Amino acid sequence: MIISPKAEKELIDLARSEEFGKDMDLIKKRWHCPFLRNGEVDIDAYIEFIQQFNEFINHEPKPFKPMIDRDMRL
Repeated sequence: MIISPKAEKELIDLARSEEFGKDMDLIKKRWHCPFLRNGEVDIDAYIEFIQQFNEFINHEPKPFKPMIDRDMRL
């Protein structure tokens, strides 16, 4: 994607701005992984998130189809 020289200058100025740097530092300090509990991955929290997200986007689950494993190779 090619951007105009004016847009490129705006992006460079933004990247060099002190305020933008402070905002990025603040985001970095406040970031946390919602699926970690006491340093370990919480599978239940992940599954709950996926279920709520699918409900939010109105995703209909596909019917279960068992895997046929006649010729499984590593």
